Amino acid sequence: MDSPSEITDLLIRWGNGDQAAFEKLAPLVERKLHELAHYYMLRENPGHTLQTTALVNEAYLRLIDQKRVRWQNRAHFYGIAARMMRRVLLNHARDQKRAKRGGGAVHVSLSVADVVSDERAVELVALDDALNRLAQIDERKSQVVELRYFGGLSVEETAEVLNVSPITVTRDWNMARAWLAREIADGA
Repeated sequence: MDSPSEITDLLIRWGNGDQAAFEKLAPLVERKLHELAHYYMLRENPGHTLQTTALVNEAYLRLIDQKRVRWQNRAHFYGIAARMMRRVLLNHARDQKRAKRGGGAVHVSLSVADVVSDERAVELVALDDALNRLAQIDERKSQVVELRYFGGLSVEETAEVLNVSPITVTRDWNMARAWLAREIADGA
């Protein structure tokens, strides 16, 4: 009974202040939020200290604090959820990087896993920096990458969130990936 139109209706009612709508909505979107988090965590290294459920919980807490959002539909909601999860992972990677620096002490890696984890955190921060530069040049292409890469949304879902055609999403996706690859390579 969790049809897209039912979820959209509940989102709109919740956005208008109907707390009962939120209580009905939460269990309907929980499974999809776990799927999004699982998709994100597949891109992380094994042994990542943040678990899928913790990522869902962090994103969920940020989502319920969204007071000024006028939810358009379920794809819009999941797009915002994907952005929240990206921010949680990015903050986690930055915190890990800071903690491993030891306040200026020389870091000596004791295991390959530690090195791989550091490299993954550096890659994630580099991608985020490049994505922020892309957003300054072309906001929509940045949003396409965020929704497709980080959120795991399909071309069609991304088109729905951004209110553009699937062909536009595909074109933006291809151009953004090429631009980001060049930016990250130039920064390395």
